[in-house]
Amino acid sequence: MFSGACRESEANNIYYRHRRENTARKSGNIEDWIKRFGGGYDHMIILDADSLMTAETIVRLASAMEMHPGVALIQTLPVVVNAKTLFARLQQFSGRLYGPLIAAGIAWWHGSEGNYWGHNAIIRVRAFAQDAGLPELHGRKPFGGHILSHDFVEAALMRRGGWTIRMEPTLGGSFEECPPSLLDFAARDRRWCQGNLQHLAVLPARGLHWVSRLHLLTGIGSYLTAPLWLLFLAFGILISLQAQFVRPEYFPKGFSLFPKWPAQDPILAAWVFAGTMGLLIVPKLLAYVLLGTQRRNRKQFGGGAIVFAGLVIETFLSGLIAPVMMIFQSMAIAEILLGRDAGWQVQRRDQSEVPAKELMRQYAWPTFFGAAMAASAYAVSLPLLLWMTPVLVGLLLCVPIAMLSSRISDPASTLFRIPEEAAPPRVLVRAEEFATTAGEAAVSPLLELLNDRQLLESHLANLPDGGRRDRGQVDPHLAIARAKIEEAETFDEALGYLTARETFAVLNSPVMLRALCAMPRNDA
Repeated sequence: MFSGACRESEANNIYYRHRRENTARKSGNIEDWIKRFGGGYDHMIILDADSLMTAETIVRLASAMEMHPGVALIQTLPVVVNAKTLFARLQQFSGRLYGPLIAAGIAWWHGSEGNYWGHNAIIRVRAFAQDAGLPELHGRKPFGGHILSHDFVEAALMRRGGWTIRMEPTLGGSFEECPPSLLDFAARDRRWCQGNLQHLAVLPARGLHWVSRLHLLTGIGSYLTAPLWLLFLAFGILISLQAQFVRPEYFPKGFSLFPKWPAQDPILAAWVFAGTMGLLIVPKLLAYVLLGTQRRNRKQFGGGAIVFAGLVIETFLSGLIAPVMMIFQSMAIAEILLGRDAGWQVQRRDQSEVPAKELMRQYAWPTFFGAAMAASAYAVSLPLLLWMTPVLVGLLLCVPIAMLSSRISDPASTLFRIPEEAAPPRVLVRAEEFATTAGEAAVSPLLELLNDRQLLESHLANLPDGGRRDRGQVDPHLAIARAKIEEAETFDEALGYLTARETFAVLNSPVMLRALCAMPRNDA
């Protein structure tokens, strides 16, 4: 794909780089680029593997940076696109419908103390190089080491340096994708959870703006709410069990003129419930009202009735998914407190369905918690069981819900449709063409290099330092690959022997790569 893009482009300044040692992952990649090449550029645009920007948006962002020299970063609002499964389409629909309204409010009160989400943003290289250097936290993982959720910290450090951080929610032309299933979402969320808890060590840093500290606290609090909710439910059931099976003492020891009645305040409980529902539902209704004033946007969504139906269904399904995420996030908090490091797992980006066996294994704990709470609530009374139904149904039915939500959704359906599906921007169409071409490419990069000698020579020419490792340093994967290649008689036989890590080692060794490509084929 890279060589094809170079050949099709009229410019000759397209570069590809891949670090052999992926220290600090994404933040390390950016740090390495800035140290090696950043001095030659005024600005950089950070994109993830699944994100895009239109040329017009890039030009407008660059123009804004040149007009405002005190701005270090401008964050756009990415629109989720290319969703295929029901779960992904729910995220895509909700983000597109509710996101602009929420982002506008965030941009208004953040002002010049905005935040950074790690991608789909333009950054002034000088500001980033001077002030956004990340510390390596003291102690062992999961709290020590490299910061996993580094974007919040980088924004806070640049703001501390006197730079402005802005968010532009109405710019448009900014896109990203989301995980295809709840399991993939939870796996990514596990890393975010650990990264946000690492921010506890960043909070005491001197000179941070109070809004930046609030960003960090909000990220931390967003994960602490899950175990707090679980504890609230557990203690509520325990108190109910105590009241059911242990008689209260109306006349405790000591002198008292009046009995001591159990404290209950149903009116306050009703107000808490109403306030919670208001915080969850009112923003969605406001977004729907706003859509009613946008005729073209509403038509591309499929019409007001279709959007309202999608809103209701999305709210219902999100309510079923929320208790499952409560269990996953509570388990993540417990694992982190016990010292378990999540690392940085590669995100699954294909839209294939999750195997049923994997779903049964991963959702065992949510189902167990649901069954335990249901049995405890029923032991107290049937009304309590009915009151807890919204939470219990999502936990008890999490396996069938996961199966349903991970299935490929009908792309022709108007339900959950977004304007970018009704009228796809050119950049999305072009990206889909590239993705299709890449999908038809050779399964192995070694086979692709064998079939394209021009690509092979270009690859060899781009290997840093001739592909040699530091003197005295031995690559065990390359040594094993060498032995396997020497043992094989044909290229295809050697290709079948190599693992992914050994393949990567061969790709970085000119000697072994030339030797492998010189071997005969099975059909020769």
